[in-house]
Amino acid sequence: MGTIKSLNKWANAHTYYPVDLARIMLGIFLFYKGTTFLSSTQYLVDIVKPLNDLGGTLFLIHYVAPAHLIGGVLIAFGLLTRWAVIAQLPILLGAVAINFIGEMNANNLITSSVVLILSICFMVYGSGKHSADYHLKMQQ
Repeated sequence: MGTIKSLNKWANAHTYYPVDLARIMLGIFLFYKGTTFLSSTQYLVDIVKPLNDLGGTLFLIHYVAPAHLIGGVLIAFGLLTRWAVIAQLPILLGAVAINFIGEMNANNLITSSVVLILSICFMVYGSGKHSADYHLKMQQ
């Protein structure tokens, strides 16, 4: 618990608008991908096709879209950012790995790698000073 408090103090002391804008854009992008997966489930099924032999693809298909939708909103508003990012990490690691297991798509690899790196950064950094977490903390 002390580590999280020290990370929050450091993040609040070193917060800048571009970092908050990057967090908001990450949340919006994840929400967009969630709506894309929800509206065209066949696209998600085609992406997950290389993992058919491993099992659990039905669970994966039903986890990805809601996790992106809810996590994207939470990350954009800066509410429970670390928890939302932790829920995204298995999906993003799978998105990077699926390019090596199945057919290599350079655009998907770059996009998923950038989102993974940003997510890891916000897992360490937190939501920052311009977020719902900080606002709620100051209301106490």
